[in-house]
Amino acid sequence: MELRIDREALVPVVQQIVDALAEWLHRGEMSAGARLPSVRQIARINLLSQSSVVEACERLVAQGVLATRNGTGFFVAVTALAAQGPQDLPWFEGVEEKQSSHVGELKLGCGGLPESWRETDDLSYAIRQVSRTDMAGLFNYSTPLGLPALRQQILKRLKQLNITVDESRILTTAGASHGLDLIVRTLFKTGDCVVVESPGYSMLFDLLRLHGVSMIEVPRTPHGPDTHALEALLLKHKPRGLFINSFYHNPTGSSLAPAVAQHVLQLAKKNGVLVIEDDVYADLHCGSGTRLAALGIDDNVIYVGSYSKTLSSSLRVGFVVAGADVISRLARVKMISSMGASRFSESVLACLLASGAYRKLVQRQRQRLSTDREAALQILEDAEWEVFGKPVGGLFIWARSRNADYAQVRTQARRFGVLLSCATAFSPTGQAHDWQRINVAYACDPRARAFFQATAKAC
Repeated sequence: MELRIDREALVPVVQQIVDALAEWLHRGEMSAGARLPSVRQIARINLLSQSSVVEACERLVAQGVLATRNGTGFFVAVTALAAQGPQDLPWFEGVEEKQSSHVGELKLGCGGLPESWRETDDLSYAIRQVSRTDMAGLFNYSTPLGLPALRQQILKRLKQLNITVDESRILTTAGASHGLDLIVRTLFKTGDCVVVESPGYSMLFDLLRLHGVSMIEVPRTPHGPDTHALEALLLKHKPRGLFINSFYHNPTGSSLAPAVAQHVLQLAKKNGVLVIEDDVYADLHCGSGTRLAALGIDDNVIYVGSYSKTLSSSLRVGFVVAGADVISRLARVKMISSMGASRFSESVLACLLASGAYRKLVQRQRQRLSTDREAALQILEDAEWEVFGKPVGGLFIWARSRNADYAQVRTQARRFGVLLSCATAFSPTGQAHDWQRINVAYACDPRARAFFQATAKAC
């Protein structure tokens, strides 16, 4: 029983053991009533103290997941496995809806960080702080543009990215998806045509279809969109907008090269195309690079950011940066459609940003992802998978097996309890492909290692 315990994380070791054991049991590794490996064995295999393992098991007993019998060890509680139902099935954007799945499957193709990576101490402190000292944050609506204290913190972050704007051009949203929805419903209409990257973000494709906006796909390369193809598309179709990822593109993990960024912006201005730059993984980036918004925010460029990917998917806070007229229009639709974003969430985030806790959190995430990314790339190389460029940051690696076809890869994934993304998820037209989005935060799990090794032997 191998448990991935990270001693550098702020999540206490005992809680990590609790989470790992619960996930292991939910995968169906043991039947109801079966006896767990001994505490001594679990501790020895995972280099843990026996006292920590005992405490974790006792917590699971209290939760009804385990049972104990007169000092003879710990057993899987009969009611624990019986309670698992369809409501617990894993979901993530890009998963195949018709795919049968089971509780505890490894979400190798998902788009976020594992729950075990989430840190609660600083977040809990910020929540308590807002609850004690900010009554308005608990009970009142936020302002149309968003909480001023938060927008001031966002402004500081934008300056670090060389994006020069004033506070009045920042609009807070309930995550980046809310920002994209406001942009599409406010600035585009049914029958409009836009350019999207292929492969690209599946939820964006669904959003555009929902609003009746047609899509033209431009190929994504390891350095950004294919600018030659983009130029031809702009001339031929006269689209109104271009949606683009800047850093750590979803799903390929690639980033805009400076020359590509310059060329894209030149083409957009020349052809009167509105550019929507989605940079939700900005805080996972610490190196150099060029963002389109850094080349000049005006009525031609809209920048979208988020804190949901790094801090909490539940505490949803994002933002949009744009020209004054666009921000005014977006704010009006925001208030009409949702009465604004959550002031409580904005207050909590502002507290974390002001204290420096958020900055330290993302530093730890970047370090951990860097370690796992290197290991994942080596695992893929050993399994003879082809990698679409080698990302230097972010969550994703875009890769495919050289030895196994799509059906074989899918079969092996199910065999080892690994949940992959759908073959058509990242194509605007629903075209199937054999590339897989690999989330590096999951790729070093023993199940993922076994899966990759099996695909290497498939032929």
